[in-house]
Amino acid sequence: MNAPSNRRQFLKTTSNGFGYLAFAALAQQQALRAGSPLAPKNPHLQPRAKHVIFLCMQGAPSHVDLLDYKPKLTADDGKSAPALAGRYGQAKLMGSPWKFNRHGKSGLWISELLPSLAKHADDLCVINSMTTDVPAHPQAFTQLHTGTTQFVRPSLGSWALYGLGTQNENLPGFITINPPANATRSYGSAFLPAIYQGTKIGGNSLPGGGAFARRYNGAAEETSIANVKNDRYSLDTQRTQLDLVQALNQSRMAADGGTSAEVEGVIESYELAFRMQAEVPKVLDLSQETDATKDLYGIGNDNTDTFGKQCLMARKLLEAGVRFIEITHGNWDQHFNLKTALQRNCDAIDTPVAGLLQDLKQRGLLKDTLVIWGGEFGRTPHSQGDDGRDHNNKGFTLWMAGGGVKGGMNYGKTDEYGYEAEENKMHIHDWHATVLHLLGLDHEKLTYRYAGRDFRLTDVYGTVASEIMA
Repeated sequence: MNAPSNRRQFLKTTSNGFGYLAFAALAQQQALRAGSPLAPKNPHLQPRAKHVIFLCMQGAPSHVDLLDYKPKLTADDGKSAPALAGRYGQAKLMGSPWKFNRHGKSGLWISELLPSLAKHADDLCVINSMTTDVPAHPQAFTQLHTGTTQFVRPSLGSWALYGLGTQNENLPGFITINPPANATRSYGSAFLPAIYQGTKIGGNSLPGGGAFARRYNGAAEETSIANVKNDRYSLDTQRTQLDLVQALNQSRMAADGGTSAEVEGVIESYELAFRMQAEVPKVLDLSQETDATKDLYGIGNDNTDTFGKQCLMARKLLEAGVRFIEITHGNWDQHFNLKTALQRNCDAIDTPVAGLLQDLKQRGLLKDTLVIWGGEFGRTPHSQGDDGRDHNNKGFTLWMAGGGVKGGMNYGKTDEYGYEAEENKMHIHDWHATVLHLLGLDHEKLTYRYAGRDFRLTDVYGTVASEIMA
């Protein structure tokens, strides 16, 4: 970066912020030349996708009610499941209360709960053979994001940003919208430099999350990153203050021998936060979107308004160059009240997700964007009580679209009831390896040296599912 005097010269160019924008543009060029940790990097392989939008359904959606059609389960509804008697007592099979139909030229079976998504059947690669290690939410949710159930490890988004860098130096490369309050590992960078961790927008235990729980009125302030604005000091004063702090950081790093991943991460994070002040309000402001676009995402409808805004915001962040965007939608843990609660969840996300796919496609963005939908595991084919399903980690469903995957296909399958994956099993490690491969990253080469060992997202496992790639 240039000397403080040069920074202030740009800041004083005008009084309405254009001087700062000029400085930000110059700062971006300088950062790229200086080898910033966020600068774009060459992938290991020819990438099929440049961006990821991960639609994370926290709580584990029921695959046998949504995307894994089991006519045998329907036929045997109410029959006992003797193999489960030791654990569940008199567990009974429960056929799906909803009808499945074939959709698209591909004829994918999709539940009537997802009528809007069904219109995009030929874009979907539906993986019916997902597996994970532990049927408990905290561990499985952590493994979905980091590859491990126990240890503090970098998240998938952090690894992607570390491996590829970002395309906009004035925005975070990894943004998480509405993350659960107790799941910071899902967007943490662990031992990677702090600059690679996810930046949170909104987020608490409510389905809408934080600022999204309020009605959007067109003002960017209603849906923004916490503390991105400084109402106390001008940009010039902030720059002077930051120069002092960064000088102290540089002195500390020099005293430690000239290199410190922790201090470097702090320095980069402070600089990014300063640059974000000009970019974030513009990107997060949805007021300039057309009514047709808002209708496409279900904005203005009580059921779909919140998630629709989040999906539209994801598209805008994507267009601005953000590498990895995750949106979390909670409360898919239906141990009881399945018929009402699952219907409500699907009503909230079906139109926005379909709108996102259509919007990306018509803008020519889907081919370079990997869209992912899924949760940490699935649900049991037998009932829990009269109207619920228990956890199932041995077989569940996740779908992907765009970003180089084949559309209109099922990959893998579970047994005739949906209990366990039995063909083309895809463990979380395999899925991580496949996602990285689509981004042009070799999961065995994407490593980081820490505590005397080269760590990677997939540990010592992972097989790329080349069969799903277009």
